[in-house]
Amino acid sequence: MSLGLKIMLIVLVVLIIALIALYLFGKRAEKKQAAQKEQMEAAAQQVTMLIIDKGKMKLKEAGFPSVVVENTPKYLRRTKVPVVKAKVGPKVMTLMCDAQVFPLIPIKKEVKATVSGIYITAVRGVRGSLETPQKKKGFFARFKKDKK
Repeated sequence: MSLGLKIMLIVLVVLIIALIALYLFGKRAEKKQAAQKEQMEAAAQQVTMLIIDKGKMKLKEAGFPSVVVENTPKYLRRTKVPVVKAKVGPKVMTLMCDAQVFPLIPIKKEVKATVSGIYITAVRGVRGSLETPQKKKGFFARFKKDKK
């Protein structure tokens, strides 16, 4: 057996082992995510709130309680998260938002939101429907001419 063939077999075996490990890790993470989603849905509440401000910022800059910052993994502490400042009843609260829901939230308007702890999972307009923002065109789509 030549040296090149031995190296190819070793690389192939290592790649197969890596793929199997990634598959098993993915299945475990999928089960964990499903369990967390069930817990969030169980703790969800409908809340009417007035949105004051929204933006993406780091956890430390957002003004969350220290317990929230301590419980997040270290590798996620520096990432920017969607944050919404809203008036819920007489209190002004800082809430974290789902990435898919964040663009739908209007500023300076009243909305009904599904909140689980400090996490906003869904949003509906109190008076009428929410205006969906227009999608930004991609870099190359800007140069294409309309066929109209």
